Amino acid sequence: MWLEILCGLVFYNFFRQIINGEDDFPDIDTSDSDASFAVAARLEKLYGGKAFVGLRIPDADTGTRQHIDVVLVTKREAMVVAVRNFSGLVAIDGGGNWVDKKHKSQTHLNPVIEVSRQVAVLESYLEQRGLLLPKGHVIGRVILPDSICRSASSIYSHPEVISSHEWKELKPESRGGFSNWIKRAVGKNDMQDGFYQKLHFILSTSPMWDRLELKSNRNILGEFLKFKGYQHDMQALKNVKRSKVGRFIVQKPSILGLGSSRLQLLCIQRDYQSEDALSDECKEIAVEPSTEVLFQPLNSNKLKKLKLSSIVRATLSG
Repeated sequence: MWLEILCGLVFYNFFRQIINGEDDFPDIDTSDSDASFAVAARLEKLYGGKAFVGLRIPDADTGTRQHIDVVLVTKREAMVVAVRNFSGLVAIDGGGNWVDKKHKSQTHLNPVIEVSRQVAVLESYLEQRGLLLPKGHVIGRVILPDSICRSASSIYSHPEVISSHEWKELKPESRGGFSNWIKRAVGKNDMQDGFYQKLHFILSTSPMWDRLELKSNRNILGEFLKFKGYQHDMQALKNVKRSKVGRFIVQKPSILGLGSSRLQLLCIQRDYQSEDALSDECKEIAVEPSTEVLFQPLNSNKLKKLKLSSIVRATLSG
């Protein structure tokens, strides 16, 4: 009889995860964030260096923070990348805006102008933090990574734009160097180690969006607000805030259903003396699976509630 009960528990938990797994996700679009992380990972693989995703660079002129999708830093240059995950025919209207005709002719501000502005904001920010890079060392590019995106010739003619075909065929020209279409406006001299290290440190300690890594390799950028759940769980989670915790990892209960049904949060403490702001000190907190995370996604006016059980890892900006 005990064997039958054990087998029943195993099959019950297995089929419950299959049937209800997708229900853990609210109606939330992660495609843009996923595209940015995918572009960053491929650039790092091709050219080395370090890619920073989801930066929020202070803009002294407007008093706001400028969102930047990706900044790739190597010992040769720094590249600001605007990732536009369009999947249809893209054209330019009479006002110079880009129109994605597949999605009900959605209109977007010209990314070439936007990335040029982002380069200027980043250069100003670096100078404020004591790093003045050589002229032309920071360049801007617009990447259209979706393989079914088709751009009009008026868009393709911009040297800053990397079409979906070019992105698909992209290969490193040589070890540690960019192919010709990336380095058109960049000098040939390598960045001195001191400049490279300081640039890397500045970007590592710059404001960024919070990141939630969800099931099925999905990612969402935005702002973590708070937890929501039972009072005893809220008491246990009261110290899980960005000033103290830089990352937390959600550990699931046993699939057999025989152990504790509570989730374990592995909280990694923040270390302001470290370049990546994370220490080796960890703390485990047990909470109910029904606990939720309130999160404000990037470029959305709607607050989202996500089940903690649907989150794999969260990284909080300082």
